[in-house]
Amino acid sequence: MLCVVFGGERGQMTDSTTGGIPHQQPNDLLKRLFAPKPAAPSGPPPPPAWVRGSQGFGDNGHRGAFGEEFIRMLATAANLDVTRKERDRVGVDWQLGYAGRRGTRRYPAIEAQVKCTSSPDVHDDHIRYPLKVKNYNQLAGNDYEMPRFLFLVLAPADPHAWSHATEERLRLSHAAYWLCLHDQKPLARDSTSGSSTRTVHVPRANLLTVDSLHDLFAEDYRELVGVA
Repeated sequence: MLCVVFGGERGQMTDSTTGGIPHQQPNDLLKRLFAPKPAAPSGPPPPPAWVRGSQGFGDNGHRGAFGEEFIRMLATAANLDVTRKERDRVGVDWQLGYAGRRGTRRYPAIEAQVKCTSSPDVHDDHIRYPLKVKNYNQLAGNDYEMPRFLFLVLAPADPHAWSHATEERLRLSHAAYWLCLHDQKPLARDSTSGSSTRTVHVPRANLLTVDSLHDLFAEDYRELVGVA
């Protein structure tokens, strides 16, 4: 026997065979099952508000600053003193040094020109990088008071991926490499064939780490520039 009980919300009914569970009208159920779902938003999500209000986010100036601070943080982890050149007139971004051996007056120091790129030309054993002739000549040769190096920082194209912080670690992406040009001669203006750049090959074996930073203070590099 079917016992129909009217009550509850309008348009619903219950019967004894279902234990009093309300029935939905068939038309309402079909509408809910086959109703078109809202379209998913296309394209990448909008950037957060702080990015929209940050002028120059991800531009060359921002990328260059990240590269310099990448080197600074690595040098600080290596317990090196880091000094910024206030005026970039000689192609030097950082001067790195430390107190030297106990009982001596030595203060070993090196200088670094920092470049940062998000579109590296990476090969099996080296990275090709187009360096402006002016910058190349500021690194080549041996008439310097202290060893000088090119530090090339590779960063992701997406600025949001440059760093990732957790309670356990701060990770900076991706890596930095060094190159010494003291065994190369500066370029004469008429030898560049009108080109404004000189491509250098940065060995991938020259990965910058705390240990390799200290290795750059070795006597071999000081001898290249005539520093005892």
